Amino acid sequence: MLLCELDGYAPAGGAVRGKPTLTLAEFDMQFRAFVLDVYHRRENAETKTPPVERWEADGFLPRMPDSLEQLDLLLIQVAKARQVRVDGIHFQSLRYISTTLAAYVGETVTLRFDPRDMAEIRVFHEDKFLCRAVCAELAGETVPLREILSARNRRRRELRGILRDRESAVNTLLDLKRGGITEKEHAQQESGSAEGSAKPPAAVPRLKRYKNE
Repeated sequence: MLLCELDGYAPAGGAVRGKPTLTLAEFDMQFRAFVLDVYHRRENAETKTPPVERWEADGFLPRMPDSLEQLDLLLIQVAKARQVRVDGIHFQSLRYISTTLAAYVGETVTLRFDPRDMAEIRVFHEDKFLCRAVCAELAGETVPLREILSARNRRRRELRGILRDRESAVNTLLDLKRGGITEKEHAQQESGSAEGSAKPPAAVPRLKRYKNE
């Protein structure tokens, strides 16, 4: 319902309409506004009632979690198991630290994180919230996981290119060195054969003679 109204919409089997201009953050804002201000307040085709009015008419009160940490446990579904090291938790080539982790060195914990912001992770131990661990390199910034993976893949491509260039340079030098030795040996052989055809080598006397004699 929302996508078909945006530039860059590509229906199945159809051509892309317009040029996409929204960033992911801008799309997230538009989607949020659409759900809260349009979809929930527009009359539903089956019930003939806006969803927000139907929700409020039933008088249903949802059960709220006791804390934001419990809400994170319910909503943030990306979970990974890691072992706590002496210097913190290593995840996605980043290091996350918290003073609370000092008492859990060697223990296996569960990490829950928002892929849109990798500056901070939530740490759970035995399904109980333990602490929030922060990456010092990303502190104060909002860095999505996709940007980290993109930067890492870009760096890997750069390193592979450097290694290929160096390998090519080494192989070239080795080929030149082998070629130089071959040419030198070939020249020595030709020189020796030329001298042999001109005159036989002089015999070296076996008896040593001294200058004073």
